[in-house]
Amino acid sequence: MTDKMEILNDRLFAVDPATLFEAFADPHKLKHWWGPHDFTNRIDEFDFREGGSWRITMSAANGTDFDNHSTFQEIIPDKHIAFLHHEPMHIYTMEMRFVPEDKGTRLHWRMLFDATAENLALQKYIAAANEQNFDRLQAVLDLTAGDR
Repeated sequence: MTDKMEILNDRLFAVDPATLFEAFADPHKLKHWWGPHDFTNRIDEFDFREGGSWRITMSAANGTDFDNHSTFQEIIPDKHIAFLHHEPMHIYTMEMRFVPEDKGTRLHWRMLFDATAENLALQKYIAAANEQNFDRLQAVLDLTAGDR
């Protein structure tokens, strides 16, 4: 069996689990925060159900497009989302857990990759990019705070 590489990030957001879950489940919100800083997104398909397909084109500031395809494996509203990212190059499993705490909801973000030399070399970059995702998510939550 191939060794695995795990990347963990988590952050407390001052919202309830349903609000945090909805920021992912609503593709109109998701496209504004997914990916590192300076990326824009176009969601081409978002079949948010177990077995459903998610296709997103992420565009870097230099104009390079990255077409991504994932399949949702498990969805438990307000608690858990898991998907398998198939392509373009980094195959991984993503798990997001929404854990209520006194001051909001902690988002646990777990990525599981094969421990290849290429993936190991990218580990620090991916962990930092995840933190940028969280920054962008916080900005979307701040903008939509009036909707709650």
